[in-house]
Amino acid sequence: MAVEIVTFGCRLNTYESEVMRREAENAGLAELRDGAIIFNTCAVTAEAVRQAKQSIRKARRENPNARIIVTGCAAQTEPASFSEMGEVDLILGNEEKLKANSYRALPDFGVNDTEKVRVNDIMSVTETASHMVDAIEGRARAFVQVQNGCDHRCTFCIIPFGRGNSRSVPMGAVIDQIKRLTGNGYAEVVLSGVDLTSYGADLPGAPRLGTLVNKILRQVPELARLRLSSIDSIEADEALFEALANEKRLMPHLHLSLQAGDDMILKRMKRRHLRDDSIRFCEDVRRLRPDIVFGADIIAGFPTETEDMFQNSLRIVEECGLTHLHVFPYSPRKGTPAARMPQLDRSTIKERAARLRTAGNAAYKQHLQSLVGSHQSILVEREGLGRTAGFALASIDCGEPGEIIPVRITGHDDERLIAARITNPNHVRAA
Repeated sequence: MAVEIVTFGCRLNTYESEVMRREAENAGLAELRDGAIIFNTCAVTAEAVRQAKQSIRKARRENPNARIIVTGCAAQTEPASFSEMGEVDLILGNEEKLKANSYRALPDFGVNDTEKVRVNDIMSVTETASHMVDAIEGRARAFVQVQNGCDHRCTFCIIPFGRGNSRSVPMGAVIDQIKRLTGNGYAEVVLSGVDLTSYGADLPGAPRLGTLVNKILRQVPELARLRLSSIDSIEADEALFEALANEKRLMPHLHLSLQAGDDMILKRMKRRHLRDDSIRFCEDVRRLRPDIVFGADIIAGFPTETEDMFQNSLRIVEECGLTHLHVFPYSPRKGTPAARMPQLDRSTIKERAARLRTAGNAAYKQHLQSLVGSHQSILVEREGLGRTAGFALASIDCGEPGEIIPVRITGHDDERLIAARITNPNHVRAA
């Protein structure tokens, strides 16, 4: 029986779930008579933890005899709360989940109370091993982990305590992994990490993310598309700017960790940039790469946020030209400084989050309209759906998952583009 993995949260978790699947199967979990279900959790918000626990309870009701394992960031930061759940058989930390030995328990996977929690000190981990995967199940694009952890301590964020300090995968190992994936048919690879733009500071010679990007594109010429996951714009290096300007295989889509558009809130968040830094970054990149598309994470209702402060965050959607907005209603995380600040009431937080989403949706629809009539290259994700180089969702009635096809955009339905295949790709004007 196959090991079932339920993944929450970020792209890094998606990648790690494939490593976990392999290691768990190597440990013999697939041979358990009643099966095993592994939950790879997220801790970024209290809601993410609540959803994970809800899914665990549902899985136990539907699979009364299966072995249930909980791991990921929420398991790392609050193992006791999962240990108290009678539905859970085993809890593994973020480092333990990537090792086959962690899944080799007592006969028939029985554990006692003292063995139920296997979560070590993540801060003691000093390197990120390169875990080779051949495929990402159910995905048309592949994710490659190049960095883990974070050295910064934003006042709202629990993730460093779930992931540890920043550590990088050596460039040679990253390139070997990408060559392996392209050899298995993947046309698009996404570089992922917790704090991607801090890549390389712990490696000999301290290479930067831009150095890695350029080396990948030079040494893996068969890779059609390289994409970056979320970046911190204040850490972007000159080599990354050069790659954006000159490398068409580097996708024109950046998702920015902005979090707010008001200087006082950014300072209280302990961010390292101000609103003008964000605006200037977007203007600079747009001059280098006119077809660039920006997304961003923004938190609504951070402690002490006034209406005027919120308006600054609302305006930055237009001032930065954001089209893919991830809005997070502020959620206090126990153990973080922001949880001890004066809190806003939940109704205000929800109302501000709704206004941000409305602004984001309007910007996205405007972006879709701007693409009507253009020629694009679409990576087919699954039957009938794909993504442009700028990450806009598109409906298409042809192509196999993983295939990149030239299309003309004929319209949109406010949520996705409508694309028609171009029969003569030599006439494609834009990628």
